[in-house]
Parts: sequence; C-alpha cells; structure tokens
Amino acid sequence: MSPTTEAPTIPGAKGHTDGAGAFVPVQTRSERPWSFDPADFEVPTGREVNWKHTPTAKVQPLFVDEAGPHGIIQVEVDAPASLVQERLTVGTAPRGEVFRPEDLPSAIAWKQETEAPLLRIPAGAEYAEPIVVSLTGTGGLAHAHVVVEAQANSHATVVFRHSGTAQHAQNVEIIVREGAHLELVTVQRWDDDAVHVASHQARVERDATLRHVVVSFGGGVVRVNPTVELAGTGSRAELYGLSYADSGQHLESQVYLHHKGAETSGDVLYKSALQGAAARTVWIGDVLIGPDAVATDSYEANRNLVLTEGARAESIPNLEIETGDIRGAGHASATGRFDDEQLFYLQARGIAEDEARRLVVLGFLAEIVQKIGVADLEAELISAIEEELAKETAR
Repeated sequence: MSPTTEAPTIPGAKGHTDGAGAFVPVQTRSERPWSFDPADFEVPTGREVNWKHTPTAKVQPLFVDEAGPHGIIQVEVDAPASLVQERLTVGTAPRGEVFRPEDLPSAIAWKQETEAPLLRIPAGAEYAEPIVVSLTGTGGLAHAHVVVEAQANSHATVVFRHSGTAQHAQNVEIIVREGAHLELVTVQRWDDDAVHVASHQARVERDATLRHVVVSFGGGVVRVNPTVELAGTGSRAELYGLSYADSGQHLESQVYLHHKGAETSGDVLYKSALQGAAARTVWIGDVLIGPDAVATDSYEANRNLVLTEGARAESIPNLEIETGDIRGAGHASATGRFDDEQLFYLQARGIAEDEARRLVVLGFLAEIVQKIGVADLEAELISAIEEELAKETAR
C-alpha cells in the first residue's frame, strides 16, 4: 500500500517534496514516512535519524524480507473465555486501522504475518485478572503482527511476556475505543543473545485511557518503540518504561505521543539503571501537540542511573507545539550516578554501603514497577531488580 496524503510522498526516503517540487528533509517526528511495502525502505546503515543510536549490525537479520520457519515463537494465551480471538488477513478490519509501518522491520513483519492474531475485549467487559500472552523463543527468525482492540467502555490489562531466544520483528497494533481503559504491559526477559525490534502503535478514542508499560531486562538488543495518538476529546495516555542494562546489552525505546484531539492529557516517564562495560540504554521521547489539541496537558521525563564505569545512557526529549491554547507541556531528562547525599544519609543511620546502594536503586526503579497494577508481576520485577543488583555487588 502506498502512502496517502497523511504521509510524506517519498516513502522510506530521508525527506519529501513540497508543492513546488523542492526537496525538503524530514524535520520532525510527525513527518516520518511510512509504507506497507518493504521495498519502499532502504536498508538502514545506522546514519538515519531513527537508527543512528541502534547497533544495526546486530539487527541485520531483521532487515531481510524473507519468511522465517514456523514455530520459532511458542505462544500461550491465558484469558477469560469471553475474549475474542481471531486471525486477520491483510485487508480484514481492524488490522491496519491504526498501524503504519515506519521502518523496514515493521514493514517486513506486516508482510510476513499473513494472519495476524486479534485479541478483542468486548464492549463493556471488565476483566479483574490480566490477559497474559506468553511468547517463548526457541531460536531463529520470527515475525509477528498482533492487534489488540479494547471495545467501548471495556476495562482490561494485557501482558506480553517474552522469554527464550529469537531474532524477532514484532508489530503490536492497539485500538482503545470510546470510554475504554486498557493497560498493556510488554515484558522483555529474553536470553542474552536475543534480538527484539518492536513497533507498538496505538490510537485512543474519546474519553478513553491507555496505560502502556515497557519493561526490558533481558536480551542482547531490545528496541521497543511505542507510538500513541490521542485522537478523541478527553483521551489520556500514560506511557511508562523500566529497563536494567547489563554489560553488552542495548535496551532502547523511541516514544512518540501525538496529542490530536482536544482536552487530552499525557504522562511519559521512563527510567533505567545501567551496570557493566558497554551497557547501554537509549530513550528518545517525541511529543507533538497538534493544532486542534486545545486544552492539552502533557509532560515527559527520562531518568537514568549509571551504576558502573563504562555504561552509557542516551536521552533525547523533544517537544513540538502547534497551538497556543494548552494547559501545560514540558519535558525533562537526567542521567547521573548515585546521589552521595542519599548514601550518606543511609550510612549515617547504620546501614552498610552495599545495602544503602540497593535501597537507592530499588527506590529509584520501584516508582515504575508500582504503576503496573498487577501484584504478581510487580513482585517478580522487584525480585529481578534484586537479582541484577546482586550481580553488580558480586563484581
């Protein structure tokens, strides 16, 4: 499918032409080209604006437009019987209602996933327990396109749990209908050799809420990029992220929040801890407040805690405002080492240095864990943080 007037006229290119035919480079996140055809995208070299922070050499298998063998990802769904589960071919709604591939791996995943699984929460349904989708990689190349639809006035939590190993290109298309409340949590606890490149794209309709949480602990290269459009009046998005990078790991998220409707609100907060040589995290946060998004309230922040020498966190917040009628908008970014005053305060009260460091890190990251709202998962993640801290102490 070729781009419409919503997208630049040269899909996959580094710019587009204006009305007079002059070449105009892509200036902002909102101008990024898209296409359903992988042939419209050049193979990334690492110099492109959306790839320059990613180790493209390690992602090369996901730039090849060919089908992987079946069964690479074992999938189990634990859900109420009323959850609608179907398979959607290209052209079958709601597949493609929201999703627009913006890079080569997402276009390949769209093409290679001939029958996309649909998870539909029926209108008015309220699920007390989370829908859990367990995805276990057995090694090899895998593509996926998944559609999650929360129908009007429904309330549910969906958790994607990734483990094992794979070279995985994944699309997640999220539709939150009028008055619905959806929480979607994606947890990456892959083996050390896994490569996971995911594109999540969501639209939130009138008076609906999406809470989207990215948790990345395992994997060699993990790149989960959420895009959320607040389309309806009164819609809200809460975008949270937590990562803990060890030596040699690359954990990345490029977040895009587009305030399109009036009286929308957004809260973006990502936190990461890093330890070990060549541990790396990347966070890029783009917020666009469109010309019709009057009375908008939006804030984004990224905080990074560097625990050892040789670790590096990159943090790039961007804010674009196209209307003067807003309630508030702002962004912030901070990267640093331990707060010496916090450590001194704890040690002055008889707490050993190692324990004081543990308490500081737990306090820093627990803010995101506590936003998940799934007790068992929260306890698991606190334990995972403890395990990571034990590795750092053992060095």
